[in-house]
Amino acid sequence: MISRPSLGIRGRAAAYVMRAALGAVTRVVTTERVVALTFDDGPHAEFTPRLLSILHRHGARATFFMVGTAAARHPELVRLVAAQGHAVGNHSWDHPSFPLIASGERRAQLRACAAALAPYGRRLFRPPYGHLDLASRLDTFRARHEVIGWSFGGEDWLDHDPDWMVDRLVERIQPGTIVVLHDALYHVLDEKYADRSPLLAAVDTVLGRFGKTFRFVSLPELFQAGRVHRRRSFSQPDVDFLNALQPSVGAPRRYPSGVLPMRVSGTE
Repeated sequence: MISRPSLGIRGRAAAYVMRAALGAVTRVVTTERVVALTFDDGPHAEFTPRLLSILHRHGARATFFMVGTAAARHPELVRLVAAQGHAVGNHSWDHPSFPLIASGERRAQLRACAAALAPYGRRLFRPPYGHLDLASRLDTFRARHEVIGWSFGGEDWLDHDPDWMVDRLVERIQPGTIVVLHDALYHVLDEKYADRSPLLAAVDTVLGRFGKTFRFVSLPELFQAGRVHRRRSFSQPDVDFLNALQPSVGAPRRYPSGVLPMRVSGTE
């Protein structure tokens, strides 16, 4: 058996610095029973207010990663989310895959979304689709945004029923986890996936079941509960999949072919 050469102290230190600087936050290492629910792609005129009512009823706080175009259409919802104690994060202006656009456009996407969220947005960025490469991570680093991944997803962008999603969430929720869900879907493969009612029912059930044993908090609150864990994950997106998606508003974005498909993981 050939052993892998040791990195040495300097090598391990360099690897740690790279992961700390360029990795995406995927969880918090803590013994406190705290969980961060995060919701992408909103705000949505129907589903975001319904979700806010559920969170309020259970005394839960969350983080909303908003798309700039949607925030610009519904500034009253951006204000309402912040007023109810939730955190507001940047999810780009119109949800492109960051590795597939130019550096200048990436920076413009971040700025335009931040302007739509002002003065409520925080310097938290979730890359659309979880897609990230070294160049796009450096752009977000220069923009002083913390990149947020997730511990696991509820797979609520598909047509699973509430019971299926509840089982998935119940099995995976642990102290310090970051859960990615959607109060809207900016892009869909089929319109039948756009209805958020099953997801809202699942969230209501999970909060009711876990409300006495876990605290559901915003990301800034979660970060105070322990040590932030980052994971470095650079992968190429699946262009054919992206080109099959349809946006909820406006014309679809089409990416040039030639990038090899690869499963992208922004998670543990």
